[in-house]
Amino acid sequence: MQIGVVFPQTEIGADVGAVRAYGQRAEELGFGHVLAYDHVVGADPAVHQGWRGPYDMRSTFHEPLVMFGFLAAVTSLELVTGIIILPQRQTVLVAKQAAEVDLLTRGRFRLGIGLGWNQVEYEALGQEFATRGKRVEEQVGLLRRLWTEPSVTYRGRYDQVTGAGLAPLPVQRPIPVWFGAQSDPAYRRVGRLADGWFPQVAPGADLDQARATVEQAAAEVGRDPGLIGMEGRISWRGSPELLADQAGQWHDAGATHLSVNTMGAGLAGVDDHLAALAAAAEATRSLAG
Repeated sequence: MQIGVVFPQTEIGADVGAVRAYGQRAEELGFGHVLAYDHVVGADPAVHQGWRGPYDMRSTFHEPLVMFGFLAAVTSLELVTGIIILPQRQTVLVAKQAAEVDLLTRGRFRLGIGLGWNQVEYEALGQEFATRGKRVEEQVGLLRRLWTEPSVTYRGRYDQVTGAGLAPLPVQRPIPVWFGAQSDPAYRRVGRLADGWFPQVAPGADLDQARATVEQAAAEVGRDPGLIGMEGRISWRGSPELLADQAGQWHDAGATHLSVNTMGAGLAGVDDHLAALAAAAEATRSLAG
């Protein structure tokens, strides 16, 4: 099980030195990847009365793909979007950005995608919120063609490409596409289309049921469910023993990857996050591999 870390988007601040220190120290501690998730803009609660989203205009979010270009130069970690909200972005531009990150990391990149929940963000980016589920399925097929074919002609409901291609192509052809999933339609989409997935439930009955849905959907389209990766997530709450127990549960559940999240633990800055990661690395060392 490869063990990585969740980049503490909302708590690390804007200092580029903190971004560098975080990535380099995570690598020194033996973690295998850095995962970062995505919000492009935050809503202003003064304008959107009754706003109840978990993030707003004050929440710090580094743009993952741009930041990964920086981290690729200062670490050798695998870099993972977990997730970017694909349907609110231009498909061909995402294909180009992802190909560049894959090149800069020498093939150590996974593109994690999801649908998102923030209608304010969709509006700001000029995309339809209501069609995001249908659009993402079309986007994944087009991404894979753009990463593997020198010239693509495509006519879809949401995208059109006429005799155009990316240069240079990525190292991985195609780049692995992982899905965030927390509903039956999303689990079925994972089974049909994804290289891996990020469950939003802990090991137990709910995860077992979700995985059964994934595996059934994969089998229905002739895919081998055993080739679909699964990445769990555990949160640091000050107890190495608790963290080790949670990591063991994910290992026993068959996770191929695991990420340690230090956000929400009351840590003050990058040094505190890195101290927590040092304790987490020691607690999970026997499971890493």
